[in-house]
Amino acid sequence: MFKIKIVKYICFFWIFFYPSFAFVQTSNQKLAEHYYSEQKYEKALDYYSKLYNQSFTKFNFNRYIDCLIKTGDLRLAEKTLKKAVSKNQGNIYYSLALASFYEDDNQNDKANKIYIKLIDELKPNASSVIGLYNSFKAKGKSDLSFQTLEKGRKLLKKGYPLNFQFAEYYGSIGKTKEMIDEYLGMIDYHRSHITTVKRVLGSQIDFSDEESKEYDLLRVALIERTQKKPDDINYSDLLTWLFIQRKNFSAALIHIKALDKRSKSNGKNAYNFALICVENKDFGTARGAFQSVLDLGKETPYYTKCQKGLLNLNFLEVTSNRNFSQIELNSIIEEYKNVLKQYSEVEVILPLILELTEIQAFYANKEDEALQILNEALLIPGISKKDLAKVKMALADVHVLHGDIWEASLLYMQVDNTFKFEPIGHEAKFKNARIFYYDGEFEFAQSQLDVLKQSTTKLIANDAMKLSLFIIDNYGLDSNYIAMSLFSKADLLIEQHRYEEAFNLFDSIVKEFPGHSLGDEILYKKSYSYQLRGQWNKAILSLEELIKFYSDNILADDALFHLGNIYENHLLNNEKAAEYYRRILFDYKGSLYTSEVRKRFKAIRSIKNQSYEEQN
Repeated sequence: MFKIKIVKYICFFWIFFYPSFAFVQTSNQKLAEHYYSEQKYEKALDYYSKLYNQSFTKFNFNRYIDCLIKTGDLRLAEKTLKKAVSKNQGNIYYSLALASFYEDDNQNDKANKIYIKLIDELKPNASSVIGLYNSFKAKGKSDLSFQTLEKGRKLLKKGYPLNFQFAEYYGSIGKTKEMIDEYLGMIDYHRSHITTVKRVLGSQIDFSDEESKEYDLLRVALIERTQKKPDDINYSDLLTWLFIQRKNFSAALIHIKALDKRSKSNGKNAYNFALICVENKDFGTARGAFQSVLDLGKETPYYTKCQKGLLNLNFLEVTSNRNFSQIELNSIIEEYKNVLKQYSEVEVILPLILELTEIQAFYANKEDEALQILNEALLIPGISKKDLAKVKMALADVHVLHGDIWEASLLYMQVDNTFKFEPIGHEAKFKNARIFYYDGEFEFAQSQLDVLKQSTTKLIANDAMKLSLFIIDNYGLDSNYIAMSLFSKADLLIEQHRYEEAFNLFDSIVKEFPGHSLGDEILYKKSYSYQLRGQWNKAILSLEELIKFYSDNILADDALFHLGNIYENHLLNNEKAAEYYRRILFDYKGSLYTSEVRKRFKAIRSIKNQSYEEQN
């Protein structure tokens, strides 16, 4: 009964008196902060003193000490700090606060004693070592932070290596070799750190800088470790990664093959590396990587992928270089047919069919064969609606080439209706709008393009916007309709690879409508036609003429970009390419190509770096 009464009294006190206590506490806190912010430290001290005694927090403690110092009561400040250190044994925060107090008071000997004591009393605990190291680092005490790490490494031994902290320290004082050694040491500690090491080193080294000392030091360190430990795949992995960062793919391939052999990965590394080479348009090295997997035999799980990869490589070379002879094209087509005979799965054969028929129709003058194969593909058992749509799109494209534009339009509409809200449906709608543009139905084409401007597919939206603006700028008056009608017919002839007929129409526009606004578009289309045939020098002449006479027009930066692309990827003249890219950056700062041009500059610098390495 007595206990129950005590509990009641306690509850009564808590209910009626705690709210007022909390209110006073809150009020004191607000007043303390108000006077402190107003730099009225004596008044603030009264309140922080109460708060410090009532409710100990680091914030109130720091403010209380600061008020004591600012009001000149250094003795009490020191006493309070010492008391906090005594009450919080093992908590370095208060010891560091006392040391800072001594430093501010020019008592450096006392401060140093505390710092040395903290290092001497370190416990064999990784968090304690790292915590003290970070505290010294934050204070800018480089020597003490290093002493902490050295003591920590002795205490922890192999329990926790502190490599990242040592590397960070060495990096901060410019000792790059030691920094790299520490990072590489982390991999010796445990292979799982290799991804983190790559990420950190990637942020530390500028791979685009051909005179990067950091890169050279890392390359030498990795080669030395690979030679000392030839069976350790970790360093081979890192060395390969390093060459890839520098885009030195031919050097990387040597290590990739060795890595695959030692790691017994059945060609996995070589396959993934080949994909990287393809992405970077190093087709020769990619071919070597794919072939190294095929040489392992059909038992490897990557055999089929590499077969497809090699064929895709041929496809990319044909569609980008456009300088293959008919004999070479026939050989590539036979390779596709041979691989297609080996498989029946839709997911394997359909991508190959689409690539094969594009080569046949658009590069090898075998439209009829392409149409036959695609019509047969429509009947593949179990083909999905999405795959069926892809076949119909390819079939429609070939019909455009073949001259059956309304058959193509029917197929485009079918895909559009089935996938109205998906990217493939948007692409079909755009291509169908082009059919009406080719036929001179500009207003209907414009209505379809207006819908596509809102497409979530950026590429389609941009293409729709370009064609829409072209129609708006050049269509209106009767004379404009005649010129536009001739131009759109010529545009279709280019799509059908009937280039000379197209050029005759372009010449008639120039002759009948001198000074017409289509002048720059005609030069641009002529250049495009030359590029389709791999006639790079003629393409360059048309683009240079466009820039000379239409430098203020909307196609000027397009022309500069294509000039740079031709020199970079087809004539292999990076210096000339850089000239045109530079003009975009400086003369056309609002160009949509700006981001891509910057990337290409970086790629060109990387190629220079690779050449420099091979020479040295």
